[in-house]
Amino acid sequence: MAASKSLKRSVPSDPTRIEKVELHQHVDGSIPVPLIWQLMKRHGLNPVKTITQMERLLTLQRREEGTLIRYLDKFHYPLWITQFYENITRVVEAIVEEAYQNHVRLLELRYSPIIHTYAGLTLRQTISAALSGINRAKARYPIQAGLIVIAMRQHGPHIAKILARSAVSESQQFHARTGVIGFDVAGAERGNPPLLFKEAYTIAGTGGLGLTIHAGEDEGPFAIWQAIDELGVTRIGHGCSAVQDKVLLKRLARDKILIECCITSNYQTGAVKRGCRHPIFTFLEHGIPVAICTDNTTVSNTDQNRENKQLVRRLSLSHLVSIHKTARAYSFIRPGIRAGKAAI
Repeated sequence: MAASKSLKRSVPSDPTRIEKVELHQHVDGSIPVPLIWQLMKRHGLNPVKTITQMERLLTLQRREEGTLIRYLDKFHYPLWITQFYENITRVVEAIVEEAYQNHVRLLELRYSPIIHTYAGLTLRQTISAALSGINRAKARYPIQAGLIVIAMRQHGPHIAKILARSAVSESQQFHARTGVIGFDVAGAERGNPPLLFKEAYTIAGTGGLGLTIHAGEDEGPFAIWQAIDELGVTRIGHGCSAVQDKVLLKRLARDKILIECCITSNYQTGAVKRGCRHPIFTFLEHGIPVAICTDNTTVSNTDQNRENKQLVRRLSLSHLVSIHKTARAYSFIRPGIRAGKAAI
């Protein structure tokens, strides 16, 4: 009884006060609108006259919902201003700061270096720029943070292997502060099965990186099976179609494969139909570990507090705390990597 009362006292009464773990958030889709607008104005690149008009171009509108392709199209404009080292550093720092303000205390950011090389930066420079942004934020806030390098499916398996090698060369083991902690494949899922990227995952895994992949967001359960059996991932991004396969659900539970659940995003892309129950509840019922994730805070017009508030209607605050605790255990950030100076 005493232990029960102690647990209740330790759980905040407001979901916004829960210490959160974010395992699936993209840099390009999470840059704060005012910062994008400021940088566009500075470079004379703003395609519209007002920040309100710009926000509509960056954030998915209700009439645009229903397909992954339309969702991905929102990544177009941020790339205009993230081709420069200092801009990359600045936007990453701002994203980490915003996450901290939403009570995120462990953050893994996803980043595709190759799409930031169009103006002349090298892969190493683009990765370094993102890591610098994380380090700047960690110097100001007590937050653990790391970088997951993404290979885009549409660029093909060969580019993915190059990116896997680049990720390993900038991995945490070679950095006194923040380094690359994981490897991922994202982008248009249909027609680009996980098996195509097996060699890239072998490189990343051999190099000690954590392995995750976007799968089952816009394809059936077979993509998740491939990701587990052929790539050796320990986490799945989205994984919504797993609910169609009872045997797969048992496999995910047996092997404790964590699903990075992005609730708002999944409804927007059509991975989950509006009005239908989100798969996160099915995963929890089957004993599958999950993480509550934002995917893209700007594109989806969300944040960790909003995502948790959606769940608190069906889950207790204690359950939410437990979910974030489990997610922390699945983080690719290794023990001993300190939070920022403010925590010391």
